[in-house]
Amino acid sequence: MNTSFDAIIIGAGAAGLMCAQTAGARGLRVLVLDHANKVGKKILMSGGGRCNFTNTGTTPANYLSANPHFCKSALARYTPWHFIELVERHGIAYHEKELGQLFCDDSSKQIVAMLLAECAAAGVEIRTHCSIEQVEHTDAGQFRLRTVQGTFSAPALVVASGGLSIPSMGASGFGYQLAQQFGHAVLPTRAGLVPLTLTGKHAERLHDLAGVALPVEARCNEMAFRNFLLVTHRGISGPAILQISNYWQPGDDLRLDLLPGQDAGALLRDWQHSRRDAELKTLLAEVLPKRFAQRLCEHWLTSKPLRQYTTPELQAIAALLRDWPLVASGTEGYRTAEVTLGGVDTDGLSSTTMMSKTLPGLYFVGEVVDVSGWLGGYNFQWAWASGHAAGAALAA
Repeated sequence: MNTSFDAIIIGAGAAGLMCAQTAGARGLRVLVLDHANKVGKKILMSGGGRCNFTNTGTTPANYLSANPHFCKSALARYTPWHFIELVERHGIAYHEKELGQLFCDDSSKQIVAMLLAECAAAGVEIRTHCSIEQVEHTDAGQFRLRTVQGTFSAPALVVASGGLSIPSMGASGFGYQLAQQFGHAVLPTRAGLVPLTLTGKHAERLHDLAGVALPVEARCNEMAFRNFLLVTHRGISGPAILQISNYWQPGDDLRLDLLPGQDAGALLRDWQHSRRDAELKTLLAEVLPKRFAQRLCEHWLTSKPLRQYTTPELQAIAALLRDWPLVASGTEGYRTAEVTLGGVDTDGLSSTTMMSKTLPGLYFVGEVVDVSGWLGGYNFQWAWASGHAAGAALAA
């Protein structure tokens, strides 16, 4: 059994497999280790099993990091078009859903099969069910990994072990522990792209509307996202809420425009002019889900015929529809989060190679690093770009 390699990669997810195939294709002997029973678990489940594998509109502005400039180099050198070319070369059919989001027509299994085919062609060895018991850096400049399947060594180690999101998929803080073991700072982590929970009167008023969805513009801390909101048994979800969750923390002011793209004031004035005898809840049910409109009128607005409202009253209703305050109590946490915010501090890494500035041969890629993307394929693009950057650097 070969126990000596040019590079060992911990984690057989998107970033790890991209790194492995890139380095392997350049002639390196690469070993990938993963404690799970199969590779690419988060790829398989993403996009409802169709894998939103990139976003054609990717820019550095779509990422959160303590250093917003860190992601620029890798993203510029491995773009969505590079990954699309790979997908097309493997004959995988795909479509654009919305806002530049690309999905497989058929199954996310095709993306995993493509990455495995590329790794196989590059002679990469992949071991699953391989838990790591100890990692050390020897005086000879080798990384020695003691695992349940034996001891392996290499002059280069790539940590692609992901974040804390979705522990049922095997997520753990192992990558952060390794970073700290080798002297790297790890910034505080929290769940990102995650549903928000409601308690108290908001929960009481909304929980039986679970399943109701409507377009909104969610606003918090000077960020705004226009997409759907979904009421859940525990609170609120949907793309608009998952997006804003990256920017929201407990106590922050969260506001929703319930009629995005419409002038609520003009709409109300028009109704008062043309449909004077209709009740507010009846008219709102034409532009909002009926049950939601009724609930708004029960608890936040009073419903009466339009002719009975004064101008200041209509202005107040318009203001509420434009700027509905919703007090969230927390998030559903890592259990349902699509990404982990925070992670290995980018100050300790090279933005071009992903290598440690203090320990040559040690690299961090993907979600374990303090770079987190928006919803819509951005996190996969970071995985491909950072994995490719490290893979190319390994072979340089």
